[in-house]
Amino acid sequence: MRRLRTLASRTPAERERYVDFLRALAISLVVLGHWTVTVVTRDASGNVSGFSALTELVWARPLTWLFQVIPVFFLVGGFANAASLTSSRARGVNATQWLLDRSGRLVRPTTVLLLVLAAGSLVGRLAGGDSAEIRTVVGFATIPLWFLSAYIAVVALTPVMYRLHRRFGLVVPLTLVVLVAIGDIGRLLGHGPLSGGNFLFGWLAIHQLGFAWYDSYAAEKNIRSAAGTGQRSGLRAHRLPTGRPTALLLLLVGLGALLLLTIPGPYPISMITVPGERLDNSSPPSLALLALAAVQLGLILLLRRPAQRLLRRPRPWRAVIAVNAVVLTVFLWHLSAVVVLVGVLNTVHWLPPASVGTGTWWAWRVPWLVALAVILTVLVAIFGSIEARTGHPTSGQRPDQAVRWPAPRLRTVLAVTGYACLVAGLLINSMVRMSAPEPLGLPPGALVAYLVGAAILRVLRSPPRWLRPGGQAHHP
Repeated sequence: MRRLRTLASRTPAERERYVDFLRALAISLVVLGHWTVTVVTRDASGNVSGFSALTELVWARPLTWLFQVIPVFFLVGGFANAASLTSSRARGVNATQWLLDRSGRLVRPTTVLLLVLAAGSLVGRLAGGDSAEIRTVVGFATIPLWFLSAYIAVVALTPVMYRLHRRFGLVVPLTLVVLVAIGDIGRLLGHGPLSGGNFLFGWLAIHQLGFAWYDSYAAEKNIRSAAGTGQRSGLRAHRLPTGRPTALLLLLVGLGALLLLTIPGPYPISMITVPGERLDNSSPPSLALLALAAVQLGLILLLRRPAQRLLRRPRPWRAVIAVNAVVLTVFLWHLSAVVVLVGVLNTVHWLPPASVGTGTWWAWRVPWLVALAVILTVLVAIFGSIEARTGHPTSGQRPDQAVRWPAPRLRTVLAVTGYACLVAGLLINSMVRMSAPEPLGLPPGALVAYLVGAAILRVLRSPPRWLRPGGQAHHP
């Protein structure tokens, strides 16, 4: 608590606390939604299996409009990445070093998750476990990594996309929306591969809006600063209008488009994957999901002022700081908590009822969620410090203090290669079926690609002394 109080007291007055709140809220809703719809049962062979309650609770599918908040995470990610990149450039830090700094907090917690799951799978295999069953368990635990692969790709593209934003502004996300529409037309006409680009275009479109929101915030801050000196702000940027009229327009137009696209239109109502649906709104992102993102952005802008007043209070702000310190750890491990709980309940032959929608099933949701929260708290206590202690190597140091290894052009190529290996590893894992017989629970190619990428970025962030020119010391 003392550390939280210290961090809260040191928060700069101009910080946009609302962004941190939205990040914490989005991840919390994702965790709660996944836990609530997960149903565990036994198949005809007596093996433990699972499915989504949404396959049977058709009436609950519109509720996914509340719990599908991954677009919010990309929106605030765009804001935070634009703020970080702008600040780094002001200190003379180049884009390559920014990418390396940004990779630390994403890579370290993810690496730990993958290594723990691989080690656990190896132990299970040596104990006589079936490789296909082990893969099913690990595949379920690593479901969050499909989202992380998209986010890492978006982060890698941030320096380029932010330059495009500064030149063309809101034309960039509008163009990306058109590309998503083309991909959706391909899906509707039976040409699924045409929608492959939507995995990137959809999330990039939302991320670009985060850039525009940051420009508006920066302009407001500069105007307030200029008012105190009697000067006018000279900032010129492609800003997102944040006033009430814009918020209402986004909310109403987005909601209207969402209703038209899903009820009479071809898109499913559920914003979360439901087996058997003709289209999937989230994988890849569809026009319907982008319409939902517009609704969410409208609500975010409408609630911004009251939320900012609330977050000036010490207790709510300390809670937001606490969640954000381990937000990625919470996300990465929340389905592993399900694996642990199911393993314990299966051992004592006490699995929850699988009769979805009955009074008994709903009654079991309460102890189910409480037990999962307890287990996740333990997992975060064990692994959360890895994320919480991750800093930025160049923070607070002059550009001439940073380790310049290797040559700048090669350094950039290696950094991009590292990011590409991370994305490739995570994508391979998500594409391999969950029943594939994998001795380590993870496809070997996926694990090797990811670890190679992580190693490249780690060495570039902090090269060993023998690799540094003249054995120069690194300034943390």
